[in-house]
Amino acid sequence: MKNHAGGLEEKLRDCLDHPLFRVVSEVSGEMDVPAFVVGGYVRDCLLGRDHPDLDIDIVVVGRGIEVARAVARRLRPRPRVNVFRNFGTANFRYENIEVDFVGARRESYRRDSRKPIVEDGTLEDDQRRRDFTINAMALALHPKEWGTFLDPFHGLDDLRKHLIRTPLDPRITFSDDPLRMLRAIRFATQLDFRIEPTVFEAIRLNRKRIHIVSMERIITELNKILMSPRPSVGFLLLDRSGLLEEILPEIHALKGVDQRQGKAHKDVFLHTIQVVDNVARKSDNLWLRWAALLHDVAKPATKKFVEGQGWTFHGHDFIGSKMVPRIFRRLKLPLNDKMKYVQKLVALHLRPIALTTNEVTDSAVRRLLFEAGDDIDDLMLLCEADITSKNERKVRQHLENFRKVREKLKEIEEKDAIRNFQPPVTGEDIMETFGIPPSRTIGILKEAIKEAILEGTIRNDRREAYRYMLEKAREMGLEVRKNLMAAEEGASPEDDR
Repeated sequence: MKNHAGGLEEKLRDCLDHPLFRVVSEVSGEMDVPAFVVGGYVRDCLLGRDHPDLDIDIVVVGRGIEVARAVARRLRPRPRVNVFRNFGTANFRYENIEVDFVGARRESYRRDSRKPIVEDGTLEDDQRRRDFTINAMALALHPKEWGTFLDPFHGLDDLRKHLIRTPLDPRITFSDDPLRMLRAIRFATQLDFRIEPTVFEAIRLNRKRIHIVSMERIITELNKILMSPRPSVGFLLLDRSGLLEEILPEIHALKGVDQRQGKAHKDVFLHTIQVVDNVARKSDNLWLRWAALLHDVAKPATKKFVEGQGWTFHGHDFIGSKMVPRIFRRLKLPLNDKMKYVQKLVALHLRPIALTTNEVTDSAVRRLLFEAGDDIDDLMLLCEADITSKNERKVRQHLENFRKVREKLKEIEEKDAIRNFQPPVTGEDIMETFGIPPSRTIGILKEAIKEAILEGTIRNDRREAYRYMLEKAREMGLEVRKNLMAAEEGASPEDDR
């Protein structure tokens, strides 16, 4: 298929403006092998989507690894070529571009695996194996065909219609590689496209096949859905297709509304994805978006109807935080500080809301600052995103209350330096002062000092903390070592140095 008329020719020329394509063209001509840029780069270029990091797929009809090596030799600085001989592929990173070279191929699949059986093929064979028509468009790079646009499955028309469609029968496409079902939903979410009805029905029919896909691959797509401008679009499609129940049963369990004695609670699933959207408008932090997705995950487990009061979800913050490690482990998400961050925000997400319903005390704010630490701003953002009421007056009131909480947080932080504070008297200080070995007594004294600071009984100051420690120790029957008796007269030993 030759170039379309009109402004398309100019746009396609712009797509091949990068010097890398000229180098590939030179090598392709000298070796006399057809080469094409195909897939997502062509799609995004035609859509005018810019990316700081580019992925470029080069399809070569034969000798893909040789072409990759020859291209790399001509680039400066010369990139290191990674070769995957079993798959007939090679790649390298050049500047901000990840470049993959693959020989044109045809694929067939076994029922129990998404790993294809690969044979050499033509460019059209390669385009036919692509997941969607919008990812099957190609531009020729050989000097004799430079810039020729090849679009056998009318991907350009689908781009113009904002449509996700498969080159072949979608039932076969998704049965062969079930990950493509998630990719369809991810592209629909990222690009704000619709999925063609027969394609969506094929996803629904093949949804159980998703279980042959590794969780790592699934999470890659889920993270991209979460990082899209409106993640709710993707989660609604996951729900309608049946994939949500298969891969995120905890989120599927949030669906539905129970009613008793005329009292109903809101649909927690719809509320949750609105909270995720609210967060997405303010932050590109993936893990904050995960915290938004999981903040009410324990509501089904804690739901209870109380006569005269209605539906309650007491303890869902605490229980939800306990569910986070199990969910992360199952989904093969990192079990490091990222998981602990999400767990912390889930555990604390009601605390700022509780502060807005009562007079904000210094003590309560100190405790929140101490527990949230450097994540206090993200926690406040999550709490503000959690306001999804249709009542504008109520929303304005909540936001005004949160503004007051933010002011109090700033005031307390400037005055008391509580965020991430460490008790100014250490365990070593206590052991040295009283001549005692490591023991439960040291923990009791450190906890008493921390509580006194958080309650405002003493300031976050070493001198005051040391004196307070001496008072508590006296109540416990501890005696100061003789050579440190001077400490009782005024300061800690450190003050005398």
